[in-house]
Amino acid sequence: MILEIIINAAIIVFMACFMEGVAWFTHKYVMHGFLWILHEDHHRYTGHRFEKNDLFAIFFSAIAILLFLAGSLTGTFYFTSMAIGVTLYGIGYVLFHDIMFHRRIKSIPLKPTTPYLKRIVNAHSVHHQRNTKNKDKAYGFLYASAKYNVD
Repeated sequence: MILEIIINAAIIVFMACFMEGVAWFTHKYVMHGFLWILHEDHHRYTGHRFEKNDLFAIFFSAIAILLFLAGSLTGTFYFTSMAIGVTLYGIGYVLFHDIMFHRRIKSIPLKPTTPYLKRIVNAHSVHHQRNTKNKDKAYGFLYASAKYNVD
């Protein structure tokens, strides 16, 4: 029982961390690659409430839903643990990227108050300085290297 709890907790943490790598890869090679047509409006402010780029969030949400479904259909908690990890990453992404950085929900005034939050905001600011398909920097969302530290 304890071992199963530890394994499932480890799966949750692993998946939440693994998703940053998936997000980085997807952002660099898919969003800024062959699906730039869906991501471009995110780099060119349109003033619309929704963006074509939001389809990526729907895609990743569908993955979490399918993992929850697999967990319930198989009766094992491993798929559910994976789904929880993906969902936790998604919540972090929405809070940071959509609410704090892009202020898509203005009634929630999240501000970067810690060195970590200031670093990822700075990295994402660097990413958005260019509105091009290629030659961008800082493709991550919830991790940024120390070179993006703000003094």
